[in-house]
Amino acid sequence: MTNGPNRILDEFAKMVTDAAGAAQGVRREFENLFRSQAERMLNSMDLVQREEFEAVREMAIKAREENAALLARIELLEAKLAASPTDTSTNSTRSKK
Repeated sequence: MTNGPNRILDEFAKMVTDAAGAAQGVRREFENLFRSQAERMLNSMDLVQREEFEAVREMAIKAREENAALLARIELLEAKLAASPTDTSTNSTRSKK
């Protein structure tokens, strides 16, 4: 059997250790509860996840690049069309009909 003062200190240390363990358990439980409530609230707000946002952002960037390339092609074709000589006999034949 241990002495009186040492026994009291051992019991006190055991009680503090148990209290610290209980406090950690309460903290984990609170974090889980808070996380689930936050997820529930965010899901009800119909927000987009980061991955979905990034995917749509990449699609928009690609679409802008494709539009710019198509615009350049159209401008080039319009310039070629404007520079090409027109066949007046074909135009006059069409207007006679």
